[in-house]
Amino acid sequence: MATNQRLLQIIKVLRRYSFISNFYHQTNPDQVRHALEALGPAFIKLGQILSTRPDLVSPAYIQELQQLQDDAPVDDYDTIVAMYEAETGQTITEAFATFEKTPFASASIGQCHRATLPNGEAVVVKFQHPAVAELVEVDLKLFKRAVKLIAKVPSEATKVVDLPEVFDELARSLRSEIDGEHEVANGQRFYELNQGRGVFVVPKVYPAESSSRILVNEAMAGQSIKTLFDNHDPALNQQVGQAIIENFLQQVFDDHFFHADPHPGNLLYREATAAELQQTQVTKEQQHQVGRVTVAYQKADSLPPFRLVYLDFGMMGEISPELADGIAQIVVSLVQKDPYTVSRTVLAVCNRTVDVDESQFTRQLAQFIEPYLERDLAQIDLTTMMFEIMQLCQTNHLQMKPEVTMLMKAFGTLEGTVAKLDPSVSMLAVAKPFAMRYLKQHLDLKTMATEQLFNVVQTYQAMTTLPKRVSHFLDGLLNGEQRLKLELSDQQKILHSLHKMVNLLATSLILAAVIMGSSIMVAASHEHPAIYHFAVFAYGTSLVVILGMLILGAWRRWRKK
Repeated sequence: MATNQRLLQIIKVLRRYSFISNFYHQTNPDQVRHALEALGPAFIKLGQILSTRPDLVSPAYIQELQQLQDDAPVDDYDTIVAMYEAETGQTITEAFATFEKTPFASASIGQCHRATLPNGEAVVVKFQHPAVAELVEVDLKLFKRAVKLIAKVPSEATKVVDLPEVFDELARSLRSEIDGEHEVANGQRFYELNQGRGVFVVPKVYPAESSSRILVNEAMAGQSIKTLFDNHDPALNQQVGQAIIENFLQQVFDDHFFHADPHPGNLLYREATAAELQQTQVTKEQQHQVGRVTVAYQKADSLPPFRLVYLDFGMMGEISPELADGIAQIVVSLVQKDPYTVSRTVLAVCNRTVDVDESQFTRQLAQFIEPYLERDLAQIDLTTMMFEIMQLCQTNHLQMKPEVTMLMKAFGTLEGTVAKLDPSVSMLAVAKPFAMRYLKQHLDLKTMATEQLFNVVQTYQAMTTLPKRVSHFLDGLLNGEQRLKLELSDQQKILHSLHKMVNLLATSLILAAVIMGSSIMVAASHEHPAIYHFAVFAYGTSLVVILGMLILGAWRRWRKK
């Protein structure tokens, strides 16, 4: 299809489904999904990335966009053979002992084949569709042009939403996700951190057999975690849900590197093998007080009789230790029902687009979050709450850092999965002891004690000189050598109102003087017609001005109503 024809097709589809209007008003998410599906693979993947951005779309949109599907054509075996040789310099028969010619899965970006390495290890080989990177780049450029053309049409949406800027940010995420080498690096890192951590098993990545368009992973047995949603074994579901939450919290607070798309399709469940039941154990540090002596020992607990597997490492999140501290403080503040600390901590994890009225934001967020704090932790809809907090941030010219929005999305997705396994399990309830333990572990008591001692000494020294400093400051004010600057909340609005009041008062005084002067001149100027007519004119003009001011004031009050 020619470039101009494709551009016209994109514009036509966007208009048919009222894409910009629906996106701006966050209405009709099904129409937006249909538009993305009609536009093909690049747009479908773009929509899937958009579903990970609770700062841009509502919970209803997130749920709808997660259902994005397409009927991607399957590449024939000859195409796969040519691609593998071009990418790796080997033939498929040289690299694999066996290779299934028919893919067992196909999606918008690629397709997956089962294979066996020469050493007998079973693997899954994921091939990116030929020229998909080039096609994605072409579609992204055309989509950007279409957005700019539509944005020129005057509408409420195009005035408020900077759609080109939103598109640029999503396009960067898409380019990163279709980079196979990026996914290889993510998979290796996740494997090193989580393989054998409790009940979790992670597929091994084979970098030597992979490339920017080909990914080779260890084949993993198991079924989607969705198979447990209708399970009638509450004890098993509770164990699985608890294990998923604890592992995710370890990813966030211990590793600072987490799976950003933990939907049920990326989590497998299987029963543990006999060897795993016999060999794998987890140890827990225990302490017991005996008189004045603290005895520390390790307690070995057998793992539950199941294993959980993470898949797909194209979308991962990473946060700094400082940001992890902030997230832990938010969790603890929510659990301790401290709205002020929640507000101050949210400020710390946001970027500022302009000057921000911190006191106003703190008041607004504290008022917003207070009703949530009255509920039990299990009753809090975390996804909806975070979306509304992000909207409040945007209103106050605050922008959640991208890594925070990705974490909140992952947190919300995981909470939805766990709720289907066991509605009684609360992410926040499990996170409470974990976050508190994290903060305690990261407190350097020796350093804090030294700093506090230093602060006490400084405070004592400052207090001894405080009376003298206050006296000098007051003398400076009296002598004009010092100035005291006070800033009030909404200072500009107050000054503007005072300015209007002073102008109105001055005008009223002038009109009163004119009326009084005109009255005196009328009474005393019967023998001077020119003065008499001037006085009558001034008197009449004053009355007209007063009448106009009354009408204008009434009209302004009516408009406010």
